[in-house]
Amino acid sequence: MSDLDRIFAPEGPLAAAVPGFRPRPQQLEMAQRIAAAIAGNLALVTEAGTGTGKTFAYLVPALLSGGKVIVSTGTKTLQDQLFNRDLPTVRVALKVGATIALLKGRANYVCPYHLEHAMSAGRLASREEAAHLRKIARFAERTKTGDKAECIDVPEDSAAWGVATSTRENCLGQECPNVKHCFVLAARQDALAADVVVVNHHLFFADVMLKDEGMGELLPACNTIIFDEAHQLPEVAGLFFGESVSTSQIIELARDTRNEGIVAAKDYAPLQDAAQALDKAARDLRLAVKGENQRLPAARLESEAEFADALHGLANAVKELGRHLDTQAERGEGLANCLRRAQELALGLKRWRSGATDEGEDAVVKWVEVYSQAMSLNLTPLDIAPIFQRQMEGHPRAWIFASATLAVGSNFSHYCGELGLAAADTAVWGSPFDYEKNALLYSPTGMPDPNSAFYQEAVAEAAWPAIRASGGRAFVLCTSLRAMRRIRELLQEKLAAEGLDLPLLMQGEGSRSELLERFRFLGNAILVASQSFWEGVDVRGEALSLVVIDKLPFAPPDDPVLSARIDRLRAAGRNPFMEYQLPRAVISMKQGSGRLIRDEDDRGVLMICDPRMLGKPYGKSIWRSLPPMRRTRDVAEVENFFLRALPVESRHE
Repeated sequence: MSDLDRIFAPEGPLAAAVPGFRPRPQQLEMAQRIAAAIAGNLALVTEAGTGTGKTFAYLVPALLSGGKVIVSTGTKTLQDQLFNRDLPTVRVALKVGATIALLKGRANYVCPYHLEHAMSAGRLASREEAAHLRKIARFAERTKTGDKAECIDVPEDSAAWGVATSTRENCLGQECPNVKHCFVLAARQDALAADVVVVNHHLFFADVMLKDEGMGELLPACNTIIFDEAHQLPEVAGLFFGESVSTSQIIELARDTRNEGIVAAKDYAPLQDAAQALDKAARDLRLAVKGENQRLPAARLESEAEFADALHGLANAVKELGRHLDTQAERGEGLANCLRRAQELALGLKRWRSGATDEGEDAVVKWVEVYSQAMSLNLTPLDIAPIFQRQMEGHPRAWIFASATLAVGSNFSHYCGELGLAAADTAVWGSPFDYEKNALLYSPTGMPDPNSAFYQEAVAEAAWPAIRASGGRAFVLCTSLRAMRRIRELLQEKLAAEGLDLPLLMQGEGSRSELLERFRFLGNAILVASQSFWEGVDVRGEALSLVVIDKLPFAPPDDPVLSARIDRLRAAGRNPFMEYQLPRAVISMKQGSGRLIRDEDDRGVLMICDPRMLGKPYGKSIWRSLPPMRRTRDVAEVENFFLRALPVESRHE
């Protein structure tokens, strides 16, 4: 019996250490493939269905390998879970002495220098934020890590964190007077010394590209890199392989200049005036674009006089601030740092306006993302594969990519093509859960074309009998914010008309974690949500028994990055729909449908309203990629399913 057979056996060390552990052949096979890839310094792309136990399947061979391992996850929540729970559990079970470290982006750690300056400057927008800052100061005195996740007294989204932490731009590095008490530096040193380091994808790519957060030193010594939630990599890599200038960065520079000026150049008033003018210019640029939460091609905005004038005004304001900083930079490290940032932002704005990067003008798409309070100017590479391949060259090491959603059927060509992984081995393991017995896939009849004016009304009408039969306990996942708001409105009307007392929640009414907590606690709620609830959400048990998906999740074709990639594929004589748009929709659909069955005892109905899944030839690719549920088009079967599956007290006759 091999070591892995023994470790994953019914009486093995994992069974002894983990309550409720059950041997699964898929988990053992996955661990064996990963162990072989680590031993041979190979690239391996793996898909493992929900319930496979992929975390243990990669942690066991990683810890047994004896080399230095970086595990990169999709979210900070998963990062914390790996570091605080999964890694210690496996380490104890295997009786190995591997040291582990957690490394987050610098914005997650209190910065003593900026905290001290913020306390003395006293320029916060409200009393509440000032109170938060005092709590952060008390936390900073007693914490060993400085990790803001441990400071539970202050909300994660409080503006006080913005002035109590550092960014890549405003960190003074070794020149900082507080360098000996730097939490970021301490976390980096722990990571350098550890055998296993847990990071997240944003940090990984920020570090690889910017050589900023310590990965530049970590990577050369690393033998294995494991990406969990690897389906997110193409999006994150595109973000970091491109370039971006945001109004938030510019407003932060104006704020930091004001604060540094108060400390080191109080007698030079023009600096404060220039900082104030820069703040206004950044806000004016945002106001020059109407609407929010949209991605727009640059060409459309640059032809509008208001945007062009505001952009020109911003570029001048950055230069003017740089001119004043140049005369004062010798008076303090903080001012010198602000000068460097002003010069970098001036260069970034110039490059964005010209549309050129080191990869060449034709290789990027120039676009703008508009948020409610901010805006970013972006240059994104059309093809990230050659850039990602360059990161994989050099030092021989194993690269492991793991997710529940990477393949279309058992075909990985889309994913491997995006990242340039042509030479990688691939493997798929289905879920060990009994979907045939415990789940039903329902596609209602009579649905109109998804582009019709009254499609949301049809979705609410079709979903209502299923929601009533399930007694709430439902996620209604929408492909746009507009659809989400309208469907919520329609469901509210139906609840009122029938006098049903089912709690109705909607994304945006609180943080994701708060909404999930409420959903679990209530036990019979309906949550209407958009993109941020399609993945990374885990609700086990009866509280979630129905998942309704309004449309197949094709990205909007007018998205500037998607549109440019479609044009490029078409120009090369390829089929952008089959090669790019459909595989991405399949992966998104697998993520959304994956919210339903999270445990072997879970039971539920997946309802997909979009008639194209059964009415279009490409629809087969989508439903064949979903878990093997029984399928029906009859709502009576859904009602009968819930009659059998749910306790009497939760039904609404």
